Amino acid sequence: MEIAGSNPAGGTNRSFSAMPQPALRSPHAVHPLHLADVIYPEGHPRHGANGPVFAFLVDHPDGPVLVDTGIGPPHKLIDRLYQPVRYPLGEALAGVGLAVADVRLIVNTHLHFDHCGGNQFLPERPILVQRRERESASSPGYTLPDWVEFPGANYHLLDGDSELLPGLRVVATRHTPGHQSVVLDTDDGAVVIAGQAAETAAEFEADREDASIQKLKSLQPVRVFFSHDHAVWEQSTQE
Repeated sequence: MEIAGSNPAGGTNRSFSAMPQPALRSPHAVHPLHLADVIYPEGHPRHGANGPVFAFLVDHPDGPVLVDTGIGPPHKLIDRLYQPVRYPLGEALAGVGLAVADVRLIVNTHLHFDHCGGNQFLPERPILVQRRERESASSPGYTLPDWVEFPGANYHLLDGDSELLPGLRVVATRHTPGHQSVVLDTDDGAVVIAGQAAETAAEFEADREDASIQKLKSLQPVRVFFSHDHAVWEQSTQE
């Protein structure tokens, strides 16, 4: 959603693991973390509707990976426009048996406020984001600068499709100039965290033309998660 400390050279197109690992055994290695509910404001395509804000915990053998971090602390403008009900990140992680300190690295699908707001709660943790997205985040009204730049921010910039850890990669998709979706390779097939490459599971299923959605479909995923939809697209339900 738009609003109406960095390591700029590090980590580009490199794996963060030195030891090769096989594909993960289970496609259930992605845990949705429900971090907020919002009411979409005037001017938003979903004006007046309630919507969830999800982050995702990837249970990777090399350590837990957090995809997006939700809405940050109370903020007058955000609270007035979106009327968020926040659910603490620490409590969401506790629900899957983890603490904030257990998170190895963060992947931001993009840097809108509802996807990077909790980055500040994990200082020094590597944050993997597309270079184009990091550059776009400085544009007026794009996001909340204080939620991108904070003491201990540790950004590692990627250029396009990249492997992050064995069996875990990102692919460049639409929504913002540097949006990325996350792909987890499992023995049962690809599990995708679409971010906002598609807004909902219904949109993902129905679309026949959008290049990013078709790119994700070409991976033949067994499961697809979305940042603002409770529904999960599953291959078995579409056959």
